[in-house]
Amino acid sequence: MNDKVINFIKNFSYTISSNLISLIISTVVVLIVPKLIGIEDYGYWQLYLFYASYVGFLHFGWNDGIYLRYGGDEYTDLDKKLFFSQFYMLILTQIIIAIVLYTIAQISNLDSNRAYILQMTGICLLFTNVRHMLLLILQATNRIREYAQVTMIGRLLYFLIIILFLLIGIRDFKLMIVADLIGRVISLLLAMYFCKDIVFRKISSFYFSFKEMFENINVGIKLMFANIAGMLIIGVVRFGIERSWDVETFGKVSLTLSASNLMLLFINAVGIIMFPILRRTEKNKLPGIYFVMRDFLMVLLLGLLVGYYPMKTLLSVWLPKYSESLMYMALVFPVFIYEGKMALLINTYLKTLRQEKLMLKINLISVSLSLLFTTLTTNVFRNLDMAILSIVVLLVIRSILAEFSLAKILNISLLRDILLELSMTIVFILSGWYINSWITVFIYGAAYIFYLIIKKKDLSETISSLKMLVKN
Repeated sequence: MNDKVINFIKNFSYTISSNLISLIISTVVVLIVPKLIGIEDYGYWQLYLFYASYVGFLHFGWNDGIYLRYGGDEYTDLDKKLFFSQFYMLILTQIIIAIVLYTIAQISNLDSNRAYILQMTGICLLFTNVRHMLLLILQATNRIREYAQVTMIGRLLYFLIIILFLLIGIRDFKLMIVADLIGRVISLLLAMYFCKDIVFRKISSFYFSFKEMFENINVGIKLMFANIAGMLIIGVVRFGIERSWDVETFGKVSLTLSASNLMLLFINAVGIIMFPILRRTEKNKLPGIYFVMRDFLMVLLLGLLVGYYPMKTLLSVWLPKYSESLMYMALVFPVFIYEGKMALLINTYLKTLRQEKLMLKINLISVSLSLLFTTLTTNVFRNLDMAILSIVVLLVIRSILAEFSLAKILNISLLRDILLELSMTIVFILSGWYINSWITVFIYGAAYIFYLIIKKKDLSETISSLKMLVKN
């Protein structure tokens, strides 16, 4: 094997180890926390996590611009003095924004629990966005080992503190939020250590480089808005559910989505290391690599759907309070297929080809549809089933729009594969929703075998291509 393949395997082992730990932690949290705390407390905790997932909006694309502009560079070649100044300029802006958000929570008419959540979100944005700059620097310069260690340590501490609280009888969602913040702070400190030649310099090295800041924001804001819009596709529906029903229903739906998204942690492990690699790859090789990655990914993801009914059955036994809401897994379980394909393949390629505007356009169309669907399902019809089904429908629409656009850029045809995957998704949802028994496994399993037979020739060519890539 050549050096690039060996380096890829090393980086993949780092990220897969980190994400395996994150997967175990997420699985235990999904299984244990709702079992031990009340439905209302769980709902408030999920509401904080929901708000915290959007704090990245408040660096205005600054970090994303660094990621795009310096992606593929060597860490040793970076202008450390420039990044030192950018780092502390970011800290200053985030402190100001955090104070404003905290003050708004203090003077607003929100109930005490929601005000507390907003205040903690303000604190969260400071630690998260500052850490995010360092993480993206590590990721863009292919320092994947350090990147994996930072994310793993943060998650481990968060998990251990949560477990400690539960063991000593603490069931308060507020302290669980504190556990999350502690994990973020410690991982920030570790990231600062790994980037110490950027973070710890003489104060005389600092200078206000507004030109660099605005260049990063100008480049990154399109990607940031594209990412935020991508999150809002599901976020708008979840917000509509929280507004139209109650925090308990919001918590139950969030549990179902959490269970469905566990698989994404592994997919993100590959996506993290692919961007700097693809940035260093000749453009004429990108279409071939896309086919190889796509075939393996889709065979894996569609195969994982077979585990739906066993997983649902175990969760229903373990969490009887949530058994009614777990029936919605039949509707949202395919979410990880389309989210995974977007995260690993489509978005990584669009970023490599510097198509942030296209990403933004597609996600804005999808968010507009999300607003329309949410209004209809939560306000007009007030139908929870339709609201939850709209989540996967929206993600399918976004995935198809994005992949057709990418196929046009790469000059490849994907219509047959997209239709095949759409057919598999429909078979899964219909069988899972209307047949609540183990027969679901056999129906979908038979469809999956038929899919593999159709794809037999493609998979054989993909394996041959992969062998060639490893050799050369």
